[in-house]
Amino acid sequence: MHVMIFGCGYSGTAIAKAFARNGVRISGTTRSADKVEALRQNGVEAFLFDGETLDDQLRRALESVTHLVQSIAPGKGDPLLRLLGEGGASLPPRLEWIGYLSTVGVYGDHKGAWINEDTPCVPVSGRSKERLEAEEGWLAMGRERGVPAAVLRLAGIYGPGRNAFCNLDKGTARRLIKKDQVFNRIRVEDIGAVARFLSDGGLGGIYNVTDDRPGPPQDVIVEAARLMGVAPPPEQAFETAELSPMARSFYGENKRVSNAKLKAAGFEFSFPNYPMSLAQLWQDGRWRG
Repeated sequence: MHVMIFGCGYSGTAIAKAFARNGVRISGTTRSADKVEALRQNGVEAFLFDGETLDDQLRRALESVTHLVQSIAPGKGDPLLRLLGEGGASLPPRLEWIGYLSTVGVYGDHKGAWINEDTPCVPVSGRSKERLEAEEGWLAMGRERGVPAAVLRLAGIYGPGRNAFCNLDKGTARRLIKKDQVFNRIRVEDIGAVARFLSDGGLGGIYNVTDDRPGPPQDVIVEAARLMGVAPPPEQAFETAELSPMARSFYGENKRVSNAKLKAAGFEFSFPNYPMSLAQLWQDGRWRG
C-alpha cells in the first residue's frame, strides 16, 4: 500500500498516522520547505508541491500510489484535478481509493436545523461553492475510473496544539454570544480514523465527519476554562464584536450536522463529544501539541 496525501497539514498528518503500519509507504506534499522535516519526523516521505506543477519526482512517486487523499483547498478550481488532466489521464495507475477532504460549509445556513448528507447544499461563501465543485469533480473522477471516491465533509477541526486550551493560554480566546448559534466539531484523530475506515472498507460517497454534540461555541470556551481552573473571558455580543470578514462569515451559517451515516457504516468515534475530548486532552497533557 502507498498512501499519498496532497496538502499534508494538520488533518493530513493525522491521516498519515492513522494509515501508518508495517509495509505501508506514506507520502505527503507541502508548499513549504520548512515543513518538509516536520513531515519526515512523522514518518511521511515529503514532497514539495506548489499546486501548479507536478515535478518528475512527484510523478514517479504517483506511479505506485494506491490511496490518494486530497486536502488542498480549491482556488479557481481544484489544483490536483486540473493537473491530472481530462478524465484523470495522469491518475496513479494502481489507484484503489480516493479521499477528498471537504467541509460542512457546503451545506450553507439551515437556521439551526438538523441536516444529513441528503440535505440540499446552499453554500453561502465562495470558498464553499468551490469546495462543492471540487467534490463533484472527485466523485466523477472516481466513477470514470471505477475507483471508490469518498468525500469527507469536516466540521470545525481541533485537537492537540489547536484547541480552546491553547487559545485561553495565549489570551486569544473569545466568548462570542450569538443567539441560538451552534457549530459542530471534530477531533483531528477521528478524521484520520475515518479516512482509514473508509479506505479499508473500499467505501465511496459523501460522509459527514463530525461529533455527536453540536453546541454554542462559547460553551466550549467555558468548559475548557473550567478544566484549566481559570476564569473564562467575558461575554461579547457577536453583533458588536470586531471580527475578520472570514470569522464573521462562519457565524452566518447555523446548522446541526448528523454523523448517522458514518455510524451506520460501522464507524465508532473515539471522541464523540467535546466535553470528554477536552477532558482527555487536558488530563494527558497533549493539548499543547
